[in-house]
Amino acid sequence: MDIGTRSSAAGGHGRRRVASLSLGLGLALAFAPTALAGGATVTSGEIAAFATAAGQSITGHAVMIRTAEGRTIVSVHVQGLTPGTTYASHVHQQPCGVGDADGHYRFDPAGSATPPNEIWPGPFTTNGAGVGNANTIADGTAGGAAVSVVIHAPGGAKIACADLS
Repeated sequence: MDIGTRSSAAGGHGRRRVASLSLGLGLALAFAPTALAGGATVTSGEIAAFATAAGQSITGHAVMIRTAEGRTIVSVHVQGLTPGTTYASHVHQQPCGVGDADGHYRFDPAGSATPPNEIWPGPFTTNGAGVGNANTIADGTAGGAAVSVVIHAPGGAKIACADLS
C-alpha cells in the first residue's frame, strides 16, 4: 500500500534550486541513517534522456531505499523538463537500455498496474525552471527486479530514465 506520496516544485534559480534539490532528497536522506542502521539497501542512479526527448537536456537523479521494516522509499529530482508541466514517474523492471526500461515493477507480477502494487514517486509538476521533485513511501520491500525509475511525459511517452545500482 502506498502510504504517502509527496511531490513538489520550488521555483527559481540559485537558492531556490538548492531548496528544490533539498526538498527532493529530504525524504530519502531523512530516512537513510535509520534505514541503513536497520539493514536497508540503498540504490541510486543518474537520470538521462531517452531519444524520445530529443532537444531536451534532461538530468537528475533517483534514490531507492529498501528498508528492513518492509518499506520502499523512492525520491526523484529532475531538471531540464518543460516548465509548469505534470509528469509521471514509476519504478520499472528493466534497465534503461533494455526496450527503454519496458514494464512497470510490480510487487505481485499478476496484480494490478497501479499503487499499491506499483511504486509511483510521481506525478509531479515542474516549476518555472523545469525542475521537478517527487517522493513516495510504499508498503513492501521492492525486490531485485526493481531496477530503474522512468519519467513519463504527459500522454505517457517515456522520456528519461535512471538505472538504480
